[in-house]
Amino acid sequence: MTWSQPTDLRTQVERLWQRGELLRTVVGGDTLNWPLRLSLKSPSAADLSNRFDAVRGWVREISAMPRVRIEWRDWTHRVQGRQRLPDTLWIDTLDDALAMIGKTGDARRFQALWQQTAEAQPTLLAWLHRSPLQTLALAEHWPRLLAVVAWVQAHPRPGVYLRQVDAPGVDSKFIEAHRGTLAQWLDLALPTEAIDHAAAGMAGFARRYGFLGKPVRIRLRLLDPQLPQLPGCTGLTDITLDEDSFATLALPAQRVFITENEVNFLAFPPVSSAIVVFGAGYGWGALARANWLHRASLHYWGDIDTHGFAILDSLRKYFPLAASFLMDRSTLMAHALQWGEEPLDKRHMLPLSRLVDEEAALYDDLRNDRIRPQLRLEQERIGYRWLCGALATTAQDDSRP
Repeated sequence: MTWSQPTDLRTQVERLWQRGELLRTVVGGDTLNWPLRLSLKSPSAADLSNRFDAVRGWVREISAMPRVRIEWRDWTHRVQGRQRLPDTLWIDTLDDALAMIGKTGDARRFQALWQQTAEAQPTLLAWLHRSPLQTLALAEHWPRLLAVVAWVQAHPRPGVYLRQVDAPGVDSKFIEAHRGTLAQWLDLALPTEAIDHAAAGMAGFARRYGFLGKPVRIRLRLLDPQLPQLPGCTGLTDITLDEDSFATLALPAQRVFITENEVNFLAFPPVSSAIVVFGAGYGWGALARANWLHRASLHYWGDIDTHGFAILDSLRKYFPLAASFLMDRSTLMAHALQWGEEPLDKRHMLPLSRLVDEEAALYDDLRNDRIRPQLRLEQERIGYRWLCGALATTAQDDSRP
């Protein structure tokens, strides 16, 4: 039976709720035309002949719907005689629409949050208008979120840690848990000079608004004993520096290898005039600040899977000439016994614009499962002898003019 049922009609109104249109109407941003016409699929003349009892039951159900105004149509049927069927259904007011789907209370809460925000932070009303359902989801946290915004407005680019924000009911865990929302709010509420627009994302929250962040630490190993020793690190080859200290190094390394695996980092063989960096997920921006690194030949060693190639692609945003290392088809095929499976939640399926032709062809084969579904070769599963052979080849390539 294809006739509209009461649940179908309520679903039409619920879709307006999910799109935020009803809540926007609550605060005067009316994009709907009232009365609101509902789409109705009615019985046909054939249904009156063949399913008369079912049609009468359907009419009773539609007639019993609250908050709906029905326009009727009179039919004269050759067998059943004169019949009266619902023809058009209307919802006359916003209150009727909200009551129909049980959202009257939520609408009142949204209206109260709107009024509270209009009094405290009117520049945020555009966000509420754009994200009304998210507003409701944050209702219990609203006073504290507004308190954070007010505190940052009073202390622009404060130069303190989030732990030191002294706002009512607010601690650093609360701020960290709501960085996404607070970033959108602070972008609206702060003057542009109080925002570092170069810092973005969750990791850049503190720097974007002038808070002190946990220092990024970069770990490296000197692969050549002839490289100059760092002050205070004489005799050490495994060194960890903060981001600023790393950026000011003047190491005359000709080659820099980046690996995402700590065991590979620790076991990396000696290489003339080279270092290896442990890429531990701090983001490439921390490395990009080191001007001396841009003068070296950079080699990235990641897993051979879609995620590994996505990381390589992101590295080339900062280091366009970075080469991949042991992420080629011959390495993959030579280690078939070590193949594994890439987790579905880690897979990257979008095109990558910074891969060279050979990398792009292998990436396409991986993301389209042409070799094997979810194929992955983790970097630590590559044979050590194979690694040493690849390093010898890389040394020859780098020595060519």
